[in-house]
Amino acid sequence: MNLFRKYLLLFAFLIAATLGTSAQIKGIDPNLLGKATAGDAQSQYLVGQGYEEAKGVAQDYEQAAGWYQKAAEQGQAEAQYRLGRLFRAGKGVPQDDAQAAAWYEKAAEQGVAAAQLNLGLLYDHGQGVVQNSAKAAGWYRKAALQGLAEAEFNLGTLFENGQGVPQDATQAADLYRRAAVQGNASAQFNLALLYDNGQGVKQDLAQAAAWYQKAAEQGVARAQFNLGSMFAGGQGVAQSYSEAYFWLELAANSWNGARQQQAIQARDAVAGRMSAAEVLAAQQRAAKWEAEHRK
Repeated sequence: MNLFRKYLLLFAFLIAATLGTSAQIKGIDPNLLGKATAGDAQSQYLVGQGYEEAKGVAQDYEQAAGWYQKAAEQGQAEAQYRLGRLFRAGKGVPQDDAQAAAWYEKAAEQGVAAAQLNLGLLYDHGQGVVQNSAKAAGWYRKAALQGLAEAEFNLGTLFENGQGVPQDATQAADLYRRAAVQGNASAQFNLALLYDNGQGVKQDLAQAAAWYQKAAEQGVARAQFNLGSMFAGGQGVAQSYSEAYFWLELAANSWNGARQQQAIQARDAVAGRMSAAEVLAAQQRAAKWEAEHRK
């Protein structure tokens, strides 16, 4: 390749790179940007979203926060929520839980379920606001009524423990069930515990095992341990040492310290009732599960 051709190719590459950068910078629809600049709140929100989610432009949290604030100050609810989220995370703005709470509340009062949930979390943990379980429960309830699984679970824990609301295991079970059917692993485990112990529901070991299994399949170590123990004793499920070993092995590999030793002892007790081939098959199955689920 002669020198002229090499320089021509280099020049073409630089032009392409420059055009690519220009396209990236100008990726926001000019009409949308024009409306946003003119003060349209919905357009300002969408421009902010573009910068936050890198839609056609390089991700820029500072730009996102700036556009969200313009829209939020005009009462755009989703922008208020997203601005609160940026303050909570300290992305594009200084980390500030009090500011996060203030913007969450504005969005929450307009019915944004995610803002209601997040404001509830701040009251629950006393971050950016004075800790108040009753206010946490109130905001969780509003989000739960909109079907938000995490809010249902969180409100359920408050009812189970009697924090901010009267202690009521039946209410807790109902809320856990609502979240559990949506796939919330923590709710699945807590519902299983209630069935296991007969709290808030009639004791039902088969139901307990079924919900433990759903949580265990999502990697909840306590659910794996409890399910393995149920298979070992034939409680709520048909006794199966292979199943017991499999779940106890997963629990042991998830934990450390005293809990890990507990799981290892239970697993090894089960292994004493199995053939070497059965143990090997259960170990291989556990290793395959971990390779697929713990990436």
